[in-house]
Amino acid sequence: MLYPELDDIQLLRLLQEKNEDALAEIYNRYWKLLYKSAYAIVQDEAISKDAVQEVFIALWQRNLPEDIQFLKAYLHQAVRFQILKAIKAQKTDEHFYERLATVTSDIFYDNPMLFKEQEALLKDILHSLPEDCRQIFVMSREEQLTYKQIAAQLHISEKTVEKKMSICLKQIRQILEHNRALLAAFVVFLTSNR
Repeated sequence: MLYPELDDIQLLRLLQEKNEDALAEIYNRYWKLLYKSAYAIVQDEAISKDAVQEVFIALWQRNLPEDIQFLKAYLHQAVRFQILKAIKAQKTDEHFYERLATVTSDIFYDNPMLFKEQEALLKDILHSLPEDCRQIFVMSREEQLTYKQIAAQLHISEKTVEKKMSICLKQIRQILEHNRALLAAFVVFLTSNR
């Protein structure tokens, strides 16, 4: 069988049967493109290579969704999620939020239904916060007020604002740990309102 002559759908069918040659062909067909895409975001060779490698490992180990129609788009989205994880793990980078927003906005641009679903979940999370925490969070993120300005408007101490924000972020983080896509939506929300 001449694997380079097969289309992506044929390769996916073979891959679901655990055909190693199909995986090798998909890898040869897309690894360079995926690497360039990853590198454009993080500008780090090692992280980019790791992200691409993780995608191909997952492609081999997992049962793929039956409804994959565009393998190239699926792989690009998978790489973006890997980059998202890598960026999240290396938050010390001063451009963390800009890069994360780029990755996540690309994901949601490619899949607007995912964005709508995640946006609704995000609103639910914000509404689940205690009223005082939510108010402080909104003042900080949407109105872009400093802790000092929030404290003055609410007639509370700056320390109280810090404490409430800390409680709020901890609660949000706990919820988001269970849903990476929601984390992405939330970071886009945060960065678009900074």
